[in-house]
Amino acid sequence: MAAHSQVLGIDFGTSNSAAGYLCDGKPRLIEMAPGQTTLPTTFFFDYDTRKTLIGESANQALLNGIDGRFMRALKRVLGTTLMHEKRHILNERVTFVDIIARFLSQIKIRAEVETGLTFDRVISGRPVVFHGVDDPREEQAEADLRACYLAAGFKEVDFLPEPEAAAIASGALEQSGEIGLIVDIGGGTSDFSLFRSGNAGVTILANHGIRIGGTDFDRAINIDRVMPLLGKGTQLRKAIGPGESPVPSAIFNDLATWEKIPFLYTAQHRRMAEELARLAYEPEKLNRLVTVLEDELGHELAFAVERGKIAANTGKEQSVIALDQIERNLSAPLPTDALTRILAEHAQALRTGVQETLQLASLDTAQVDRVIYVGGSSLMSMVSNTMKEQFPNARHSFTEVFTAVTDGLALASGRR
Repeated sequence: MAAHSQVLGIDFGTSNSAAGYLCDGKPRLIEMAPGQTTLPTTFFFDYDTRKTLIGESANQALLNGIDGRFMRALKRVLGTTLMHEKRHILNERVTFVDIIARFLSQIKIRAEVETGLTFDRVISGRPVVFHGVDDPREEQAEADLRACYLAAGFKEVDFLPEPEAAAIASGALEQSGEIGLIVDIGGGTSDFSLFRSGNAGVTILANHGIRIGGTDFDRAINIDRVMPLLGKGTQLRKAIGPGESPVPSAIFNDLATWEKIPFLYTAQHRRMAEELARLAYEPEKLNRLVTVLEDELGHELAFAVERGKIAANTGKEQSVIALDQIERNLSAPLPTDALTRILAEHAQALRTGVQETLQLASLDTAQVDRVIYVGGSSLMSMVSNTMKEQFPNARHSFTEVFTAVTDGLALASGRR
């Protein structure tokens, strides 16, 4: 009978999650859906059936227009006061700890049903930093994530930095002694690990991370290309007396931020949008904002931005963000040169992050033999172009973008 580890490795991601375990010395990923080893980290609270849907079924419920509440990117809430605030959902008062725990519990159940094993222990990936180096929320974020796992039914929880897990999965490089760099661009964070290969595996030379990821790319595109169509940057008449003032930007910034969208669907925000439209010099734009809030279209808009980003990343000059769900034939152009400009600030943050990682390891760019990309957002051409500028002589590898972290966690589980 094959020997199985009973420690489950889980990569709980901002956008997608996965799990794996060690089977006959090799990582084996859990099937989350037929033919799928990843699960969208999404939630849908169906108001009619009173059920909580997760993953692809949650995405489909949103896109099908079912009456309910959708949530995504809850990993970014870890460490904040929002995690422990009770809110009323489906006739229950729950916290985000409860919500995330139910998601993790489903992963645990699927793993146990598939394998016939009981997974009481988990080794979880974690970003090198949740919020930032020396940020006071760092310790609380890990404590929150641990609480979620315990509430999901796990009895023991260990953590491993996600890029370190990816380095373990890469194994020895082509020659012993080579130096590799993991560039892990997830939905909410960008993490870097420098490591040296050897006969016994890998030695981590430095771990570092910054709090930007794919959802930040989406947000920047949304604010630059879409929010002006909803009134951002326009002017208002004074309610009393002559003069004008700019439309407040806070509501647009929140509407472009995945994890903040659900909090905008309140009577107070709807009344504010209606008042802005009444005072607007360009009321047709602010009326679109009213529509988005009234019909709760914020997530559909964010998905449209994500699709537009992916299309523009392929180099299609005529890429657009289709916004028909707001208004027939409404769209925002997103040519590749605009995408490059919008993401320039993030590209600079990645340059700084990788240079800081090199400094931690007392290395220079010429000493890196191979750059290994991990995470769906690493497929953005901005990421690879930035890294190729920094490491022109290194080999660049994209072989296990979506599974490297989970594979590494599964391998690490064998040590527990």
